[in-house]
Amino acid sequence: MAYFAKLGKGNIVQRVAPVSNDIAVTEEAGENFLNKLYKTNDVWKQTSYNTIGGVHKLGGTPFRKNYAQVGYKYDMYKDAFIPPKPFASWSLNETTCLWEAPVAKPDEDKDYQWDEEKQEWYLNE
Repeated sequence: MAYFAKLGKGNIVQRVAPVSNDIAVTEEAGENFLNKLYKTNDVWKQTSYNTIGGVHKLGGTPFRKNYAQVGYKYDMYKDAFIPPKPFASWSLNETTCLWEAPVAKPDEDKDYQWDEEKQEWYLNE
């Protein structure tokens, strides 16, 4: 299955739609299929369900840094889908196109939450 993100104003993802690999043999074919299906002339960009942070979780070739979701922005210069910025203090990692806190998360296996006012992580118990 191939997945396509419909881009709206400001290249913000408005929806993600699946298309059979038999139809979406190219990105253009998938885009044409969706525009014909919905009777529109929208911009659709293919996205990879298995790509997160520039890594394909099944060992394949990563595609457009991150799987697109509603609210993500497509950056045409980076050819990447970027999630919304979660906090003002966070910065974009140019390699992964994911947002990072100014302080590293203490333990990835525990449920920490970011406190923007204190600029620190706290354990959510």
